[in-house]
Amino acid sequence: MKLLVMVMNKTDYLNEILEGFLEIGIRGATVIDSTGMGRILSSHVPLFGGLSHLFSGERPANKVVFSIMQGDCHLKEAISMIKKVAGDFNEPGTGILFTIDVDNVLGLAENIKDCNPDE
Repeated sequence: MKLLVMVMNKTDYLNEILEGFLEIGIRGATVIDSTGMGRILSSHVPLFGGLSHLFSGERPANKVVFSIMQGDCHLKEAISMIKKVAGDFNEPGTGILFTIDVDNVLGLAENIKDCNPDE
């Protein structure tokens, strides 16, 4: 199993991504608000004060999405869908996406659709 972690600076695509998870059989994700280091430093540290113009007009928080992926095909489908919806994260300020191997999980929903890479 894998844990997909996605930090979204541009949160306009959040609902579409979560709906996309459902379409490919991923039945659960946790979304939390977060604030990046640059935003905090630009408002509290004089040296970084010049950066504040980079954050003007942006939302005050990012969104972090956590989701356990049962199989590699769910992970590949999820990343492919995210890239189609939000871009490939190469543009500065888009966010980051990474995965972590997960060894033990308790409380994972039993109704997760089996992953079939041939579909």
